[in-house]
Amino acid sequence: FSKQFDQMDAYSFFRYLHSGFRYIVLLLLLLAIIRAWADCLGKKPYSEGNRKLNLFTLISVHTQFLIGLVLYFLSPFVRFGSDTMKDHDTRYWTVEHLTAMIIAIVLITIGHSKSKKAASPEAKHKAIAIFYTAALVIVVATIMLSGRGLLTMTH
Repeated sequence: FSKQFDQMDAYSFFRYLHSGFRYIVLLLLLLAIIRAWADCLGKKPYSEGNRKLNLFTLISVHTQFLIGLVLYFLSPFVRFGSDTMKDHDTRYWTVEHLTAMIIAIVLITIGHSKSKKAASPEAKHKAIAIFYTAALVIVVATIMLSGRGLLTMTH
């Protein structure tokens, strides 16, 4: 492992970082969704803990996007040319993955913003629950479209 790490190039570094950081993002997203639905349905107050969890989830998603953006420009699987849309893998990594993840990030950002602006605790929880859940569905579906498992290493 040490020898492999010493010889790691920028693409490999960001690929491992992006793949590893995904677990933090998914964990925070799942926790935020479960807590938002439970607190919304249980008519619980919106606490400082809720606010921090939702904010850390938002920050982790945006951080993952920035890591992914660097990876996008380093990746040998992202290619622009006449065959980009004809080849499944090239189309997925060049267009589909990026587009779907941007949509998911926008949904999370909208949900967080709506939650901040909402007056009632129920509306705050509901905004997080709906928008974060929609984003999670897009993220999971997009990862599954790649043909690899949800928790496997990116190639």
